[in-house]
Amino acid sequence: MRWALSTRLFADQRLTAALLDKVARAGVGAVQLDCDRRHLDYRQRGQIDDLRHWFADSELQPVALVAPQRDDQAGPRGGPDGVIRITERDKPARIKATDELKRALELADLIPFRLFILHFGVVDEEFHEAKIDSAFNALDELHVMARQLGVEILLENFPNELCTADQLARFLRLTHLPFGYAFRVGAAHRGAGVEEEFEKMRDGIRVVELEDNDGEADLRLFPEDEGGTVDWPQVMRLIRGLDSSPLLALDPGEGLDEAAPLDKARRVFDRLESLRD
Repeated sequence: MRWALSTRLFADQRLTAALLDKVARAGVGAVQLDCDRRHLDYRQRGQIDDLRHWFADSELQPVALVAPQRDDQAGPRGGPDGVIRITERDKPARIKATDELKRALELADLIPFRLFILHFGVVDEEFHEAKIDSAFNALDELHVMARQLGVEILLENFPNELCTADQLARFLRLTHLPFGYAFRVGAAHRGAGVEEEFEKMRDGIRVVELEDNDGEADLRLFPEDEGGTVDWPQVMRLIRGLDSSPLLALDPGEGLDEAAPLDKARRVFDRLESLRD
């Protein structure tokens, strides 16, 4: 199995060479970069140049980049004004949001990730056909740019009415965009259920994002942490049943009460690898 660690675990810290050194020394072979501007500021050329040089000399692979959700550095406590929303029906606002995602995507010229993961809409956002039209206009532009960069765009299931498994499949069927999926276990667990959502997305799954919760709140726990109720033997059975081998990205959230998060990540990798129904 191909494993990666999401740097979302450190989203409240600046992503530096020193932090990546620690990740590499922990035995992690690949990272999924989280594009939170507090952590990875895609507008800050100095930080990007430092990371470019570091990855050029390291065996740690930057396999994927998660698109930014905000254009500021406010993090999860920020207000609605900073949210990047390609579902905006106001054309100037949508163009602004699309341009912001392009700034992040163009990092592929400097940092060699080949997967760009995004969802559209915010938590609990209601479905409207006009929002789908807006998202298509934005994603069609991003697809052209991604293809030139050699990057594959993946759509992520998310807890709103726009990014359920059914709606993502419908979106791709209507638009004919050649995108795969990033299957977020925690979002499916809070929605229709992991197995049901997984089976609907299975043919397009390129990445599985592994995080736990109680089925209600977005806790973003490590798998099998106290308070999490995801059936992890079932998850691993579903993954093993795929025809292809997706990237498995351990994706807990920031701020967890962990004295040694990298040691824990290594143990979780080993534990999940060993699970059977």
